[in-house]
Amino acid sequence: MSIVIIDYGSGNLRSAEKAFILAAHRASDAGLSAQSVLVTSDPDAVARADHILLPGVGAFEDCAAGLNALPGMHEALDQRVLKDGRPMLGICVGMQLLCGFGYENGQHEGLGWLEGDVIALDITPADHSGDDGSSSQPTERLKVPHMGWNNLQSSKPHPLLNTVETAHMYFVHSYAARLQNTGHVLSEVNYGHDFAAVVGRDNIVGTQFHPEKSQQAGLRLIENFLRWKP
Repeated sequence: MSIVIIDYGSGNLRSAEKAFILAAHRASDAGLSAQSVLVTSDPDAVARADHILLPGVGAFEDCAAGLNALPGMHEALDQRVLKDGRPMLGICVGMQLLCGFGYENGQHEGLGWLEGDVIALDITPADHSGDDGSSSQPTERLKVPHMGWNNLQSSKPHPLLNTVETAHMYFVHSYAARLQNTGHVLSEVNYGHDFAAVVGRDNIVGTQFHPEKSQQAGLRLIENFLRWKP
């Protein structure tokens, strides 16, 4: 079996590669090993992959441009993911790229595999007025980017979330996905307001957090992904 991590200049590839190698070793009974993991920008390798990872660090605009700059990559992804049904995982901006459009520094087109947009986090303090109309102490304005550990609030079962439905995961981001089909939101996190932390449909999943930086819970999620046969 082959696991391809797409290198399109988004950074953070070393951390993702190390985590996937370790998770593959833990899933050795499923025919995986360190040699199964390949970091590449070659669309031909993507077209042969059994599992595909789209990482992402930085701005939606830059990541979309980097992916678009790889000749043949969109076609390879369409064939292997949409037509062949191979499992794909997007991480952070890689998850956001699964959506139709991102609105960081203008409007930029994503893959469009999940109907929805990527918009700035809503950090407006919630209204804490009492029943009598009186106001309590104002809520302190949250910082952006959202950076740190949060517990998942999983709304439906999914193989990706097996045993990590409420796990503590590590987030670093200023934008979040707003999906039209709420059935594609598998888990949420609250940072001022609820937002999508795990999304998915069919053979496609994505995490807003970084499982490769989320210690044992993150490794378990990656192992779940590698064992997943949608």
